[in-house]
Amino acid sequence: MSRLVKEPARARNQRVSNTRQRRQQHLLDVKVRSHIATHHRNKRILVVTSKVILSVLALASVVYGVRFGAKRLFFENPDYRLSRIEVRTDGTLQREQVLQAAELREGENIFSVNLARVHDQLQQLAQVDEVQVVRNMPGQINIQIVERKPVAWISSDKDVLDPFASEAAFLVDARGVLMKEKKLLPEYLGLPVIAGCGNEPLEPGKVVESFEVEAALELLRLSTRSFMQTRFQIREIDVSKGYCLIVTDKNYTRVTFGFDDLDSQLQRLEQFLVYSDDSERELETVNLLVQRNIPVTFTKSPTEIINETIDPEGEEPKILKATPVQPGTKPEVTPAATKRKATASEPKEPKIRRAVRVERGKKN
Repeated sequence: MSRLVKEPARARNQRVSNTRQRRQQHLLDVKVRSHIATHHRNKRILVVTSKVILSVLALASVVYGVRFGAKRLFFENPDYRLSRIEVRTDGTLQREQVLQAAELREGENIFSVNLARVHDQLQQLAQVDEVQVVRNMPGQINIQIVERKPVAWISSDKDVLDPFASEAAFLVDARGVLMKEKKLLPEYLGLPVIAGCGNEPLEPGKVVESFEVEAALELLRLSTRSFMQTRFQIREIDVSKGYCLIVTDKNYTRVTFGFDDLDSQLQRLEQFLVYSDDSERELETVNLLVQRNIPVTFTKSPTEIINETIDPEGEEPKILKATPVQPGTKPEVTPAATKRKATASEPKEPKIRRAVRVERGKKN
């Protein structure tokens, strides 16, 4: 009887392939999936790139078409040629100066003019306070300028005789902007002079920042009140002292102001001017640096000046007495009379004699 050999029973869920076989199968599967993923990724990149290129080409064609159309319809259209430039100003600026500063000329295309650039260039002029530039279709540009109004002359020299002829004198407006205008109007001659401003260099277009000049401009502004404008007209302001303002008015009254609280100082000066008018006496000097016991001097009246001229102080009047002359006697001559006679007769006698001799020589 044959003996049967039983094979050992195989465990459940036992894999048929070994570890090496499973590793090779896994690597093959990974390679296949990575190749498919790379193919899909390249396809998506190509699609996106194509869309971007098409969008750029479409946008470029639109821009080119718009620019070409704008160039043909606007920039090269003769209907939009700049044919008129209207310049209006309230001061002394000339049309040629404005066009030269703005770099504008008639005949160019109106759309090629940069209005912001024109505005900035005109604003740099020292005389210009405000400027407005407007484009009126189809071929006109309007420029309206408000010029600075000078309120005084300013100079680094202490003594300025004629600001019109002085190269060191500049016009200054209420904001302290310096101006040097080519055309001077007659009303500029009556403007007050701020003299002795040597703390900083003076240049056209520059803003004066010294404390003394700011105080002088503030004083000019405050003195434009109704009473002060007619009674106290400032002629010159000397700022060279550094601690005060020495002001001279049209009547040559010298008033010393401090830098602070100018309004109250003008009020005190107004009281002195009223007293001067009531007493019919003209002020000569007033020192407003102090608040109490203000030093004031008055000018001499015309009667006092005439009396001093006729009867000067320190000299006694000389009384001339007549001395009787008897027949046969010569009058006594004092040394002073002899000296006066010689002094009065010496320069005249030689001239008369010479003239007579010349005339006799001609007759002979």
